[in-house]
Amino acid sequence: MVQPNYEAQLHQLITQNERVMAILRTVRQCNPPDWLVGAGVLRNLVWDHLHGYQQSTPARDIDVAFFDATDLSPERDAEVTAQLTAVLPTVAWEATNQAAVHLWYAEFFGQTWPPFTSTVEAIATWPETATCTAVRLLPDDSIEIVAPFGLEDLFQMVLRRNPARVTVAQFQQRFQEKQILQKWPLVRLIDG
Repeated sequence: MVQPNYEAQLHQLITQNERVMAILRTVRQCNPPDWLVGAGVLRNLVWDHLHGYQQSTPARDIDVAFFDATDLSPERDAEVTAQLTAVLPTVAWEATNQAAVHLWYAEFFGQTWPPFTSTVEAIATWPETATCTAVRLLPDDSIEIVAPFGLEDLFQMVLRRNPARVTVAQFQQRFQEKQILQKWPLVRLIDG
């Protein structure tokens, strides 16, 4: 049996979506260190396509993960967000320095976390396996895809908890808050 080429499908969906391409071009222009764009924007793009939606489900924000170990201050996140907003003000940007996550994570989520060594390492800990996916637009306009758990859950519309950092209770709360089944009724929830 021929395996689906999910990377090619994701590449095609991205390049055919002018909004996503504008987002990627903007981040490439601002070029924070070791940047990747991912999570909800890619989930929405793929799941909207698989549901046959003509209208895109808007992402709450655009997650830009970057890694700058030389400046762990909260101001660094704000600086990158401001740069992105100055270029493309119609987007709700959320830039997060993955090198600094360990400094604030316990305060927000109640557990400590060791420092990450790269953006890719951080993405492997994002809450759901389907959204542990990010991309970067390279200088030659090719797209680098980072998917530590592969793209199967994303393209098979499986919402599965990534146990790296998220408890079952946190996963269930996120599922309810994000109204996943109301937005995408064909999604299969794998609890825990």
